[in-house]
Amino acid sequence: MDRLLDSGAVLGFTIRAREDSGPQGVRAIMMIEVSGQSTTQVIRSLRGIAALHQLHSTNGNWDLVAHLSAESLADFDRVLREVRNIPGITNSETSILLSSV
Repeated sequence: MDRLLDSGAVLGFTIRAREDSGPQGVRAIMMIEVSGQSTTQVIRSLRGIAALHQLHSTNGNWDLVAHLSAESLADFDRVLREVRNIPGITNSETSILLSSV
């Protein structure tokens, strides 16, 4: 490995940890509907929420899909309220992720 690193053939390493090996918490997917032309402002506001780990634009009934996590249900409830209070968000639907299969 040292030789591969020294030669530049390998630039670095990464790991993939099992999702169930980390700290317990609440993980969820939230579908978000945005009103009118406010998508850019909504995205900017959502990016400021630490519990939001990924944000995707999408087609269909929902405009955005967010991956959320929190340490507890109380924290998760706070995050949901924070997201739903963002101006321009007109509707949302959240599904808590129970287990990976």
